[in-house]
Amino acid sequence: MHPIVSTVLKRFVLGVMTLFLVSLIIFSSIQMLPGDFGEAVLGQAALPETVKAFREELGLDKPAWQRYLNWVASVTQGDLGTSFSGRAASGIDRSRPVADLVAPRLWNTLFLAGMTAVIAVPLSLFLGITTALYRNSIYDRVINSSTLTTISFPEFFVAYILIVLFASVWPILPSLANVTEATPLGERIYKASLPAITLTLVIVAHMMRMTRAAIINLMASAYIETARLKGLSRSMVIIKHALPNAWAPIATVIAFNLAYLVVGVVVVEVVFVYPGVGQLMVDAVSSRDIPVVQACALIFAGTYILLNLIADIIGIVTNPRLLHPR
Repeated sequence: MHPIVSTVLKRFVLGVMTLFLVSLIIFSSIQMLPGDFGEAVLGQAALPETVKAFREELGLDKPAWQRYLNWVASVTQGDLGTSFSGRAASGIDRSRPVADLVAPRLWNTLFLAGMTAVIAVPLSLFLGITTALYRNSIYDRVINSSTLTTISFPEFFVAYILIVLFASVWPILPSLANVTEATPLGERIYKASLPAITLTLVIVAHMMRMTRAAIINLMASAYIETARLKGLSRSMVIIKHALPNAWAPIATVIAFNLAYLVVGVVVVEVVFVYPGVGQLMVDAVSSRDIPVVQACALIFAGTYILLNLIADIIGIVTNPRLLHPR
């Protein structure tokens, strides 16, 4: 078997094992939450007999290990379970499948993440390459100072500053990103502008600095010095020789930050009341909707593991040393 194929298969198996371990952590963490889930859903005024019957209906009376195995078995078959919300209505079950609740929210989160990535990835690559090209110049120092300042602020602080500036002082963008499935594309982009700008400011700093560091590290290599001695300009040396060999660390950084866009948007979605998976998860935790919380957490974990796997594959393919194993 080709070494690249075997390495990719090993990473894939490791990713699946990691996802199972994360699912166990997710389930265990939810079980350690204080309070009774039946009383939290039905209310404290519910009779003990009603709570007992409700727990039996949902299977909460079974041992934890049995509920975990049932949940994992259902997830492997594509069934995320049924939401607890709506079951407390007097005898009428208005609950919905978790997949129906998560699907539109996941689309909203992916839209926001994609909108941010379209802006952030090219901008960070441009800034990283140009700051490496003009290293130690005023341009380099200004960009580095600005990105270091931005990366030092938490997301909610950046979000509130942008709300004050662009929704209050200069009211050109909405402070609430209350989009729906029927929202037209143009209006959706307009309403999601402030959340996207917030995420862009947060991740551009990291990607730009890592791109710059990767290129500067390669500039000290012997083959780069040979290219310089051939009379190539500094820009051509970076673009033709340094950048292709820097794709592996750059791709890893981009994948990490794209994973953050999907996983770490919870704070931004809550600040802007954006109807994404993060906001859904926060609401589900408040209402003790266990299946929804488990599904959202598992989606976050799976997305993070998948993007890291893609980063590993890109790093393996772009590393020529793996093509000639010793």
